[in-house]
Amino acid sequence: MNKEEKYPFKLSDLPYAKNALEPTISANTLSFHHEKHHQTYVTNLNNLIKDRHFSSLSLEEIIKETANEIAEIAIFNNAAQVWNHTFYWHCMRQGGGGAPTGNLLRQIERDFDNYDNFRAEFSRAALSRFGSGWAWLIWDKDQRRLLVTKTGNADLPMVHGQVALLTIDVWEHAYYLDYQNRRVDYITAFLDHLVNWQFAEEIFARC
Repeated sequence: MNKEEKYPFKLSDLPYAKNALEPTISANTLSFHHEKHHQTYVTNLNNLIKDRHFSSLSLEEIIKETANEIAEIAIFNNAAQVWNHTFYWHCMRQGGGGAPTGNLLRQIERDFDNYDNFRAEFSRAALSRFGSGWAWLIWDKDQRRLLVTKTGNADLPMVHGQVALLTIDVWEHAYYLDYQNRRVDYITAFLDHLVNWQFAEEIFARC
Protein backbone atom coordinates (compact mmCIF):
# COMPACT_ATOMS: atom_id res chain seq x y z
CA MET A 1 0.00 0.00 0.00
CA ASN A 2 1.48 3.31 -1.15
CA LYS A 3 0.96 5.81 1.66
CA GLU A 4 2.58 8.64 -0.29
CA GLU A 5 0.30 8.49 -3.34
CA LYS A 6 -1.66 11.67 -4.08
CA TYR A 7 -4.14 12.91 -6.68
CA PRO A 8 -4.86 11.60 -9.20
CA PHE A 9 -5.27 8.31 -7.39
CA LYS A 10 -5.04 5.10 -9.38
CA LEU A 11 -6.65 1.72 -8.87
CA SER A 12 -4.07 -0.42 -7.09
CA ASP A 13 -3.17 -3.75 -8.64
CA LEU A 14 -4.35 -6.90 -6.92
CA PRO A 15 -1.46 -8.64 -5.12
CA TYR A 16 -2.33 -11.90 -6.93
CA ALA A 17 -3.95 -13.14 -10.13
CA LYS A 18 -7.74 -12.84 -10.38
CA ASN A 19 -8.15 -16.62 -10.20
CA ALA A 20 -5.67 -17.09 -7.34
CA LEU A 21 -8.32 -17.26 -4.62
CA GLU A 22 -10.51 -19.84 -6.35
CA PRO A 23 -12.56 -21.75 -5.41
CA THR A 24 -13.08 -19.71 -2.23
CA ILE A 25 -13.59 -16.46 -4.15
CA SER A 26 -14.13 -16.77 -7.88
CA ALA A 27 -12.30 -14.80 -10.53
CA ASN A 28 -15.70 -13.43 -11.54
CA THR A 29 -16.36 -12.01 -8.07
CA LEU A 30 -12.84 -10.63 -7.77
CA SER A 31 -13.04 -9.02 -11.21
CA PHE A 32 -16.34 -7.26 -10.51
CA HIS A 33 -15.29 -6.26 -7.01
CA HIS A 34 -11.92 -4.86 -8.04
CA GLU A 35 -12.53 -3.47 -11.52
CA LYS A 36 -16.05 -2.15 -10.95
CA HIS A 37 -16.64 -1.36 -7.27
CA HIS A 38 -13.10 -0.43 -6.21
CA GLN A 39 -12.50 1.46 -9.46
CA THR A 40 -15.71 3.46 -8.95
CA TYR A 41 -14.51 4.68 -5.55
CA VAL A 42 -11.19 5.77 -7.08
CA THR A 43 -12.91 7.58 -9.94
CA ASN A 44 -15.41 9.28 -7.62
CA LEU A 45 -12.67 10.41 -5.26
CA ASN A 46 -10.62 11.97 -8.05
CA ASN A 47 -13.67 13.80 -9.38
CA LEU A 48 -14.60 15.09 -5.92
CA ILE A 49 -11.17 16.47 -4.96
CA LYS A 50 -10.11 17.90 -8.31
CA ASP A 51 -9.17 21.59 -7.91
CA ARG A 52 -9.56 21.41 -4.13
CA HIS A 53 -6.86 21.43 -1.46
CA PHE A 54 -7.47 17.72 -0.84
CA SER A 55 -5.64 17.01 -4.09
CA SER A 56 -2.34 17.82 -2.36
CA LEU A 57 -2.96 15.32 0.46
CA SER A 58 -2.27 11.61 0.75
CA LEU A 59 -5.19 9.20 0.97
CA GLU A 60 -4.84 8.76 4.72
CA GLU A 61 -4.63 12.52 5.22
CA ILE A 62 -7.84 12.98 3.23
CA ILE A 63 -9.60 10.32 5.31
CA LYS A 64 -8.54 11.84 8.62
CA GLU A 65 -9.39 15.40 7.56
CA THR A 66 -12.87 14.54 6.29
CA ALA A 67 -13.91 12.09 9.02
CA ASN A 68 -16.98 13.39 10.89
CA GLU A 69 -17.27 16.37 8.54
CA ILE A 70 -20.83 16.21 7.23
CA ALA A 71 -20.08 18.64 4.41
CA GLU A 72 -17.34 16.32 3.12
CA ILE A 73 -19.08 12.98 3.64
CA ALA A 74 -18.88 12.06 -0.05
CA ILE A 75 -15.12 12.58 -0.08
CA PHE A 76 -14.72 10.61 3.15
CA ASN A 77 -16.84 7.70 1.96
CA ASN A 78 -14.99 7.31 -1.32
CA ALA A 79 -11.51 7.87 0.13
CA ALA A 80 -12.15 5.43 2.97
CA GLN A 81 -13.51 2.82 0.58
CA VAL A 82 -10.43 3.14 -1.62
CA TRP A 83 -8.28 2.49 1.47
CA ASN A 84 -10.52 -0.28 2.84
CA HIS A 85 -10.51 -2.24 -0.40
CA THR A 86 -6.77 -1.94 -0.96
CA PHE A 87 -6.23 -3.17 2.60
CA TYR A 88 -8.74 -6.01 2.15
CA TRP A 89 -6.97 -7.36 -0.94
CA HIS A 90 -3.76 -7.67 1.08
CA CYS A 91 -5.58 -9.48 3.90
CA MET A 92 -6.02 -12.49 1.60
CA ARG A 93 -3.62 -14.81 -0.17
CA GLN A 94 -3.62 -18.09 -2.03
CA GLY A 95 -3.23 -20.94 0.44
CA GLY A 96 -3.94 -18.73 3.43
CA GLY A 97 -6.14 -19.27 6.45
CA GLY A 98 -5.72 -21.05 9.74
CA ALA A 99 -4.03 -19.55 12.78
CA PRO A 100 -1.17 -17.03 12.80
CA THR A 101 2.23 -17.72 14.33
CA GLY A 102 4.84 -15.94 16.40
CA ASN A 103 4.22 -12.72 18.30
CA LEU A 104 0.77 -12.12 16.84
CA LEU A 105 -0.45 -15.55 17.93
CA ARG A 106 0.98 -14.97 21.40
CA GLN A 107 -0.86 -11.63 21.61
CA ILE A 108 -4.10 -13.26 20.44
CA GLU A 109 -3.69 -15.85 23.19
CA ARG A 110 -3.15 -13.08 25.76
CA ASP A 111 -6.14 -11.01 24.65
CA PHE A 112 -8.63 -13.73 23.63
CA ASP A 113 -7.24 -16.68 25.65
CA ASN A 114 -6.81 -18.74 22.47
CA TYR A 115 -7.14 -18.59 18.69
CA ASP A 116 -10.53 -20.32 18.68
CA ASN A 117 -12.01 -17.59 20.88
CA PHE A 118 -10.64 -14.91 18.54
CA ARG A 119 -12.04 -16.75 15.54
CA ALA A 120 -15.48 -17.02 17.13
CA GLU A 121 -15.53 -13.32 18.07
CA PHE A 122 -14.34 -12.22 14.63
CA SER A 123 -16.96 -14.42 12.96
CA ARG A 124 -19.72 -13.01 15.18
CA ALA A 125 -18.68 -9.46 14.37
CA ALA A 126 -18.69 -10.14 10.63
CA LEU A 127 -22.00 -12.02 10.72
CA SER A 128 -23.82 -9.55 12.97
CA ARG A 129 -22.78 -6.42 11.03
CA PHE A 130 -26.24 -5.36 9.85
CA GLY A 131 -26.22 -4.21 6.24
CA SER A 132 -22.93 -3.17 4.67
CA GLY A 133 -19.60 -2.85 6.41
CA TRP A 134 -16.47 -4.51 7.70
CA ALA A 135 -15.18 -6.62 10.60
CA TRP A 136 -11.66 -5.94 11.86
CA LEU A 137 -8.88 -7.22 14.05
CA ILE A 138 -7.28 -4.06 15.41
CA TRP A 139 -4.54 -2.96 17.77
CA ASP A 140 -5.90 -0.49 20.30
CA LYS A 141 -3.04 1.87 21.10
CA ASP A 142 -4.61 3.17 24.33
CA GLN A 143 -5.47 -0.22 25.81
CA ARG A 144 -2.35 -1.86 24.34
CA ARG A 145 -4.31 -4.90 23.27
CA LEU A 146 -5.99 -6.56 20.31
CA LEU A 147 -9.71 -6.09 19.78
CA VAL A 148 -12.31 -7.26 17.28
CA THR A 149 -14.50 -4.45 15.97
CA LYS A 150 -17.04 -3.89 13.21
CA THR A 151 -17.79 -0.75 11.25
CA GLY A 152 -20.61 0.31 8.97
CA ASN A 153 -20.34 1.41 5.36
CA ALA A 154 -16.96 3.15 4.84
CA ASP A 155 -16.00 3.64 8.50
CA LEU A 156 -12.55 2.33 9.43
CA PRO A 157 -10.26 1.97 12.46
CA MET A 158 -7.78 4.75 11.67
CA VAL A 159 -10.32 7.48 12.40
CA HIS A 160 -10.83 5.97 15.86
CA GLY A 161 -7.12 5.95 16.73
CA GLN A 162 -6.80 2.23 16.07
CA VAL A 163 -4.43 0.22 13.87
CA ALA A 164 -6.06 -2.22 11.45
CA LEU A 165 -4.38 -5.63 11.23
CA LEU A 166 -7.01 -7.65 9.37
CA THR A 167 -10.40 -7.06 7.77
CA ILE A 168 -13.17 -8.90 5.99
CA ASP A 169 -15.52 -7.07 3.64
CA VAL A 170 -19.15 -7.95 4.39
CA TRP A 171 -20.74 -5.72 1.79
CA GLU A 172 -22.85 -8.13 -0.26
CA HIS A 173 -20.92 -7.44 -3.47
CA ALA A 174 -17.88 -9.08 -1.81
CA TYR A 175 -19.49 -12.51 -1.72
CA TYR A 176 -22.97 -12.63 -3.27
CA LEU A 177 -21.99 -14.09 -6.66
CA ASP A 178 -20.32 -17.02 -4.89
CA TYR A 179 -22.32 -17.44 -1.68
CA GLN A 180 -25.64 -15.64 -2.30
CA ASN A 181 -27.15 -14.92 1.14
CA ARG A 182 -24.86 -17.36 2.98
CA ARG A 183 -22.61 -14.79 4.62
CA VAL A 184 -21.62 -17.28 7.32
CA ASP A 185 -20.16 -19.63 4.69
CA TYR A 186 -18.14 -16.79 3.18
CA ILE A 187 -16.78 -15.85 6.62
CA THR A 188 -15.84 -19.45 7.40
CA ALA A 189 -14.13 -19.88 4.03
CA PHE A 190 -12.24 -16.60 4.49
CA LEU A 191 -10.85 -17.74 7.85
CA ASP A 192 -10.11 -21.29 6.71
CA HIS A 193 -8.56 -20.61 3.32
CA LEU A 194 -7.74 -16.95 2.67
CA VAL A 195 -6.41 -15.00 5.67
CA ASN A 196 -2.96 -13.56 5.00
CA TRP A 197 -1.51 -13.65 8.49
CA GLN A 198 1.92 -12.63 7.24
CA PHE A 199 0.47 -9.24 6.23
CA ALA A 200 -1.15 -8.81 9.65
CA GLU A 201 2.04 -9.87 11.42
CA GLU A 202 4.10 -7.30 9.52
CA ILE A 203 1.78 -4.51 10.66
CA PHE A 204 1.67 -5.81 14.23
CA ALA A 205 5.47 -5.82 14.37
CA ARG A 206 5.37 -2.03 13.87
CA CYS A 207 2.81 -1.41 16.63
